[in-house]
Amino acid sequence: CQVAKNQIISSGPSNGTLIIIGGGEISESLNNRIMEVSGGLQIPIVVIPTADGSDNYDQNFGEAGLLRKMGAKNVTVLHTNDRNVANSEEFVKPLINAKLVWFSGGRQWRLVDAYKNTLTEKMLLKVLENGGTIGGSSAGATIQGSFLVRGDSKNNQIMMGDHQEGFGFLKNVAIDQHVLARNRQFDMFEILRNHPGILGIGIDESTAIFVKGDVFEVVGKSYVLVYDGKFWSREGSELKKLPEKEQIFYFLREGDRYNIKERKLITN
Repeated sequence: CQVAKNQIISSGPSNGTLIIIGGGEISESLNNRIMEVSGGLQIPIVVIPTADGSDNYDQNFGEAGLLRKMGAKNVTVLHTNDRNVANSEEFVKPLINAKLVWFSGGRQWRLVDAYKNTLTEKMLLKVLENGGTIGGSSAGATIQGSFLVRGDSKNNQIMMGDHQEGFGFLKNVAIDQHVLARNRQFDMFEILRNHPGILGIGIDESTAIFVKGDVFEVVGKSYVLVYDGKFWSREGSELKKLPEKEQIFYFLREGDRYNIKERKLITN
């Protein structure tokens, strides 16, 4: 697939795996798939709950407690709201050997305030470089894109807020969550109007994309929406009367695979 010279290239991580969930309940089968892909319950796991907004968390908070109940033996809850702490060698030690890092839900801008442009962010990239897995749901999904959707510290309805830069594990990609459950399917267009060339991905609740390299696969019971200026349908689209490409999106379901760099569904 030839990419136009002026088109912004979107891409995934060259090593490692991303697991990006649109919020809501995570089924037992999805949890099992996450652990299988990440290397099993014996691996070192780090849970980062900072988006939730509390000052302190115990070692059984949220996903950490669930993972322990599933049988995980090596789980660390890692949290600070202090950028100086996030920039310290002592704080990032659990990330050195981590094989899975999980971002809990909440407000994604809190993750930016605590960790963006610190040693913690560098170590997260190292986890991927070393072939590890980074995952997250809701706020923990959006933070993985390069453009931070709903990053306003006052209101989660503001698409382009006072925080607009995510961790960029997916480059030139904007990720929204809870999309169908909250009727958010038209909200992405504001970002795409202002940042033409970015790839928009909307993920509904209880649904994930598993990203390896430039390819993602849809896993879960609902849908993923793709905003790439094109349209695709299982029944074809020759007879459909479609809107302009600036107002178009399409749905992918479990098992569908998509190439982020080429911006097309993998049909073989």
